[in-house]
Amino acid sequence: MIVAARPRVVEILLVEDNPSDSRLTLEAIRDCAANTNLQVVRNGVEAMAFLRKEGVYGDAPRPALILLDLNLPRKSGCEVLAEVKNDPDLRRIPVVVFSTSESEDDIVTAYSLRANCCIPKPTDVSQLIAVVTRIEEFWLTKVRLPAD
Repeated sequence: MIVAARPRVVEILLVEDNPSDSRLTLEAIRDCAANTNLQVVRNGVEAMAFLRKEGVYGDAPRPALILLDLNLPRKSGCEVLAEVKNDPDLRRIPVVVFSTSESEDDIVTAYSLRANCCIPKPTDVSQLIAVVTRIEEFWLTKVRLPAD
């Protein structure tokens, strides 16, 4: 008897304080063919608690990919990025900076902090869904991610 391997569920952490953008991202990810699970946190403090499995996030899954907004309350996206990339346990998780900021300084800072890529977040709903779909297609079907 041959038993087919179950497709691995890919965990994605979205760090986004805008509920509309979170909902649209969730819709775009649901429409993608990859077997994904999207977790959403609304600020930088929650993001780090989720990643470190602290408090209410004690059973949080380890994400294979982080979609990170830069303009966050409580702790900025750049602060989160710096903490992730300086933590030996977290630094291998790819971080896609996904922000409406078009500031050259923000882009330079994000890459200096070792962001894996920076993608401008469109303000148009259909473009936002298209970009999220492309991010997922690339990171979950083209790129080989670590298994942990």
